[in-house]
Amino acid sequence: MAALTRTFGSWPRKLAVGWLTLVVLTALLASVLPLPYSPGVPDLLNASEPPFTSGSHWLGTDPQGRDVLSLLVFGARTAVLLTLPAALFSAIVGGVLGGAAGFCGNRARVAFPYWLLAVGVMWWALQLPLPMLGVAVAALGAGLAAAAQLRENTLAAWPVPINALVMGAATTLDTIPRLVLVVAIAAGTGLSTTGLLALFTLTTWPHAARLVRAQMLRVRTLPFIEAARAAGVTEYRIWLQHAMPHALQPLRTAFPLSVAGLLGLESTLSFLGIGLPPNVASWGRLMATVRVAPDAWWSFIFPSIMLILSIISLSSLSKKQ
Repeated sequence: MAALTRTFGSWPRKLAVGWLTLVVLTALLASVLPLPYSPGVPDLLNASEPPFTSGSHWLGTDPQGRDVLSLLVFGARTAVLLTLPAALFSAIVGGVLGGAAGFCGNRARVAFPYWLLAVGVMWWALQLPLPMLGVAVAALGAGLAAAAQLRENTLAAWPVPINALVMGAATTLDTIPRLVLVVAIAAGTGLSTTGLLALFTLTTWPHAARLVRAQMLRVRTLPFIEAARAAGVTEYRIWLQHAMPHALQPLRTAFPLSVAGLLGLESTLSFLGIGLPPNVASWGRLMATVRVAPDAWWSFIFPSIMLILSIISLSSLSKKQ
């Protein structure tokens, strides 16, 4: 019991963990739960049916006749399977970039083959003209790097201002409000679920990068880092094995807040009718049906309660006990 108390803390924190566990389990088991109706099948004879008035639709129906309970369950699956990976990917991208910026500063040097590899990958990823040319350049860079490693040759390296590049990109993204940027891109391009996941990752990594960079600036001056250098450990191994585990510590408390922010962002996009495809259930899209039938208060109240409880629970997990 003492170990459980140390892990989950006070009763509000335990309630938050319990609620989030319930939401995650509901999301993972949505397709096998014994729901009376599928979320995509309308019951036109019982459209806008109030909750607790019939034995078939326990929480009522929306203006299109879809079962609210089923929409809530599958909306939880959408929330979990979209916001959790997006928060994880943004933490990984931001952690790596912020860690590199804080540890290397503007004095890092990268060998020519790795420049070729990076340019080739970016050429292919951005789908520039002749994308296979990017693949060829990347393959050439990887081959040259592998050959140098086998022959133990010292490669000529060029300086790279990693800190300036990372912080410049983060500042550029931060100058535009995230909601405005995401709405503009999502509404203009009609993204798929995978595209929306990539967009969330692209717009949320700067916060993680700033946290890890600030921590890395402190970690890289600690005595054990200097001891590793004195022992002849390579800079890459010092960065990856010694400095990064300590620099990533701030992400433990920032991760729940990142998930909460993405959950609110996804719900806002769905409420506005952009982002996810129309056939994907979402709490935000269910809330938006109240604009069609203002008297159907349950189609707004129930997903709002789910959303508010989830955000409050995630926020409570970020607080130190």
